[in-house]
Amino acid sequence: MRDEILDVLSGKKVSSKPAFSGLIHVTAEGLANEGLGFNEIHTDAHKMARAAASTFKLTGMPSAALPLDLCAPAEALGAELRYYDDEEMQFPQVKKLLFQSTKEIRGLEIGEVESSGRIGLICEAIELVKVDIGDRVVISGIIPGAYTLMIYICKAQNLFHEMKNEPQMVLDALLHLSSFLAKIGNAYLDAGADFITIHEMGGSPGFIGPKPFEAFVLPALQRLTGDLPHPTVLSVCGKTDSAMSLLAKSGADAISVDQMNNLAASRAALTDTLLFGNLDPVGTLYRGDETQIREAAQRAKEAGVDAVWPGCDLVPQTPLKNIRVLTQL
Repeated sequence: MRDEILDVLSGKKVSSKPAFSGLIHVTAEGLANEGLGFNEIHTDAHKMARAAASTFKLTGMPSAALPLDLCAPAEALGAELRYYDDEEMQFPQVKKLLFQSTKEIRGLEIGEVESSGRIGLICEAIELVKVDIGDRVVISGIIPGAYTLMIYICKAQNLFHEMKNEPQMVLDALLHLSSFLAKIGNAYLDAGADFITIHEMGGSPGFIGPKPFEAFVLPALQRLTGDLPHPTVLSVCGKTDSAMSLLAKSGADAISVDQMNNLAASRAALTDTLLFGNLDPVGTLYRGDETQIREAAQRAKEAGVDAVWPGCDLVPQTPLKNIRVLTQL
């Protein structure tokens, strides 16, 4: 499946539509099998690698994705993260905002990313996964989009005010963050990732609207994809049917959409861009049964996806038996 997925990512025609994911897909069952706690897999390269590889080893899902949270770039800029207890089963989050205004971001000095925060540790984990299962799976390096990173580190109320009153200042800050994220993405690729997934959750046109997306997020995405080698996948959340033509301009090789999208309409809008999606990670993959998963995957294929993907990160409690269904499609 690895070679077939790489062919899909490069735009080649393949005989079937593979099911995999470039988003986080570790499970509580997989961690338990490895004897790992959820709070320890983010700060130890060997444990992170074992966690990322566990889904493939237990289900055959032909992919692994690292890191296992979206906040590593914010941490690399100096943000302090909160790491939750195992019982809470939550991904790390930024504990305190770094900036009050986007003005502070424009002139932010950015050094070597590998020595910042956990970026070097994550690169080591990618290298370990590459050695362990890299000949059988594709490895995704995950980074947030610049807007998503912005709302992790900058006060949202001030950001929204500045978008209205000082748009160029906001755009400059987003472009600066895009260059920083491209350095991280390239470090992940050098470590062995096969492609980069840009998870632009906060800046999705389904959340902020098509016009703000076009004015602020799209130029930042174009800067980011322009600074990264192919292939890249852009993952967005929410209902983005009306903005698919804008997403196609991002420069990403594929667009991953969630379960709110009309896939047939999305397919019609993406003439030269791959479409991935859009199984509901909660209602279908977490809470559904084998029949529901098979039917959802079949609907996605019939609507024209190039690969079957979960619409977002998997719920950690997703049963392994449900993921195995995808490997048998």
